[in-house]
Amino acid sequence: MFLSVFDVFKIGIGPSSSHTMGPMVAAARFIEELHDRNFNIPGAGKLHRLGASLHGSLAFTGKGHATDRAVLLGFCGYTPETLDPNTIDEIEDRVRREKVVHLDGLGTLAFDPDVDLVFDWGPPLEGHANGLILKAFDEAGNAYQTRTFYSIGGGFVVTAEELAAQKSGTQSLHDEKAARAFPYPFGSAKEMLDMGITSGKTIAEMKRANERKVYGADLEPKLDRIIATMNECIDRGLAQDGILPGGLNVKRRAKGIHESLKAEQGLNITAPHVANDWMSVYAMAVNEENAAGGRVVTSPTNGAAGVVPAVMRYYRHHCLGATDAKLRDFLLVAAAIGGLIKHNASISGAEVGCQGEVGSAAAMAAGALCAVLGGTNAQVENAAEIALEHHLGMTCDPAAGLVQVPCIERNALGAIKAVSAASLSLRGDGTHFMPLDNCIQVMLETGRDMNLKYKETSTGGIAVNLPEC
Repeated sequence: MFLSVFDVFKIGIGPSSSHTMGPMVAAARFIEELHDRNFNIPGAGKLHRLGASLHGSLAFTGKGHATDRAVLLGFCGYTPETLDPNTIDEIEDRVRREKVVHLDGLGTLAFDPDVDLVFDWGPPLEGHANGLILKAFDEAGNAYQTRTFYSIGGGFVVTAEELAAQKSGTQSLHDEKAARAFPYPFGSAKEMLDMGITSGKTIAEMKRANERKVYGADLEPKLDRIIATMNECIDRGLAQDGILPGGLNVKRRAKGIHESLKAEQGLNITAPHVANDWMSVYAMAVNEENAAGGRVVTSPTNGAAGVVPAVMRYYRHHCLGATDAKLRDFLLVAAAIGGLIKHNASISGAEVGCQGEVGSAAAMAAGALCAVLGGTNAQVENAAEIALEHHLGMTCDPAAGLVQVPCIERNALGAIKAVSAASLSLRGDGTHFMPLDNCIQVMLETGRDMNLKYKETSTGGIAVNLPEC
């Protein structure tokens, strides 16, 4: 199994990797297919109009996650990594006003989001809870191209055909063959530990060897870009105040908390548990930026984007002996763990609840922190298991479909759990009762059994138990 560090950590925009980034990627990919396709279809007229329908969780929470806007931007040819968040309002306003998109090579195509983009609140599509169907028509309404996409979490997008190949095992066989080209093709935590014993290498060293097969000398600069983007996101979040968009009137708190913490530094009046407040404020800064539609890094999702950067910042600024050089190892270990969870279970809140988002992020951060603090491979695996185990059963029930309540504070507590899990594992020798592989399997089974209303539909839990205001 090879899932790159740059698959796990993708630069994009908020508020959701599965409901914003994924649909944007799908729509942009659909436009690329239209560019590549020969439209000399007998009896068909000129390519004229685009359409889309959102299904399952994409429909139920699409407004809160700006899924409709994401599809609009994708139809304009934009992708999450290259789009400037400061231009989004202008682009959306123009399309809604003109009711067309202008595309090089395809011309001007009709697209009225209020008419041509449908929120289908019926049963979800069979393949996945996050489904969307994209269409292109001629002037007479004849279909040129119809494609079903699934946004499967963390910004990953597959077509219906690709998903069917995965489920049939065809794709798995292809992936297994491709994985053999890598020095350490571990597909489970047990294989990862066994390869570490055989090779005498750390998890970071094995992951780096795999990544260099693809990226070569570009690996370190690309890692540094991810680290820099995470840190920039924290810094922006700590500098902003005001009310988050969406209608819940949630106030940004990271800036005020950070200023209070800085004022207390050096006064010898703070309790030891204030370390938790530092972890929390770093995570909250990221997730407030995410909620505002800013630039973030999936870690492994947008809804859980604050945990890994917060723990990484905690390591660099608060831990003795911390170095910039070890931040690359931090990302590599986190990606190794996140890849195992993605490969063997899910990181999609719509599929398994928030245990797959914040739970996975906490496991990634815990293992990474343990590694850079000198933990053995066994201790790293133990740290990841502790963090994931104590998120099992966590639902995804965002109020009003917005990635704000309980998501922002949930990232803060995920960071605290991650650091606690790393600390506990470092106090032991790595032996423990529940293997990480088993815990990942339990998370998947728990998610499958979880009621649909608790899996990112905003039809149960906190989402429908709001206080009277």
